[in-house]
Amino acid sequence: MQFFLDSAKLDEIQYAFRNWGIDGVTTNPRHIQVSGLTFRKAVDKIAAWVEDEGIAGWERFPVSVEIDPYIEEADKMVAAAKEISAISPNFVIKIPCTEQGVIASRRLEAEGIRTNVTLVFSPSQAIAAGRNNALFVSPFVGWKEASGEDCEPYIRRVVEIYRAQSYKTRVLVAALRNGKQIAEAAAMGADIVTCGFQVYKDSFYHPFTDYGLDVFRKSWDATEKD
Repeated sequence: MQFFLDSAKLDEIQYAFRNWGIDGVTTNPRHIQVSGLTFRKAVDKIAAWVEDEGIAGWERFPVSVEIDPYIEEADKMVAAAKEISAISPNFVIKIPCTEQGVIASRRLEAEGIRTNVTLVFSPSQAIAAGRNNALFVSPFVGWKEASGEDCEPYIRRVVEIYRAQSYKTRVLVAALRNGKQIAEAAAMGADIVTCGFQVYKDSFYHPFTDYGLDVFRKSWDATEKD
């Protein structure tokens, strides 16, 4: 299972790539806002960075970039996607899972522009992305679980459907909020998870690891040295 980073902050992306070996990046309008940059400046910086790192191309390091969320018509979604995809060969275009979004994704994939069908909240929505041969489908977890839903059956069903139908679209479980959700997605056979920077940092931590280190350090100090 691959790790993608939810971020538009270049310092976070660089750190996660060099130290954790992340496999890609996902952005959305909220991440762009948090970066403190305009949309164009933020994506231009990421585009320049992947080029400098020698990882150009979505096959090597995909970066999902979302179109203007106000756009609702397929023709306009396609036009916006083409404009964004021209900025970098790494850019995969995030398209919302609406009827018009599904139409736009289908057209874009047919023209060789890779898409990430996002804001997916049900297995039936995920099927539409798979039938279009989208590169990614992004079923969201965080918001559903925050509203009291158990997302394990939902994600498991998406993975089962994709395997049963031999869809090539990769299941990118999105909006994870803790290490438990990362582990559950891995156990269910997700292809990718995407989380924020702090979520990954927290997932590396367990209080008993610190406890064990404290026990071992005391023993180390109390052991007679040669």
